[in-house]
Amino acid sequence: MAYKIVASQCTVCGACEFECPNAAIRLKNDMYIIDPKKCTECEGHFDTPRCAEVCPVENTCVPAG
Repeated sequence: MAYKIVASQCTVCGACEFECPNAAIRLKNDMYIIDPKKCTECEGHFDTPRCAEVCPVENTCVPAG
């Protein structure tokens, strides 16, 4: 599975982009998106997905499924 960013809640702060170990997060049309093909939920890197940990807005980086 992968994570997604809830666009209506995203403040476009950029914190998640630099924390992603798989470079799965990028800015597209002034909004951050997560490439589900690259997202591994940080398995093998961290105990929990970093995007969800560093996001200042609760429940903005959430499981896509």
